[in-house]
Amino acid sequence: MSDPNKLVQILGPGCAKCAKLAENARKAVAELDISAQVEKISDINVITGFGVMLTPTLVIDGEVKAVGKVPSTEEIKKFLI
Repeated sequence: MSDPNKLVQILGPGCAKCAKLAENARKAVAELDISAQVEKISDINVITGFGVMLTPTLVIDGEVKAVGKVPSTEEIKKFLI
C-alpha cells in the first residue's frame, strides 16, 4: 500500500510544460485515490538545490523522478505506487 502522506513537487518557472506536469500529477493522485500534496516550486534556488538544471522536474518524497520532460499520468502513477 502506498504512503498516504506523499509529497509531489513540480519544479519549474511556470512554463506550459510545468503546468502540464502539475496537471498530470494531480490527475495521477486523484486516479489512485491517494492522499498526496502536490506543490509547484518556481524558486530557482530551491530547484537547483535538488541538483537539476532542466525543467520541468518531478520530485516525489524528495526523490527526483523525471527531469526535462512531462511524464504521462500513467507514468506518474507508477512512480507513486
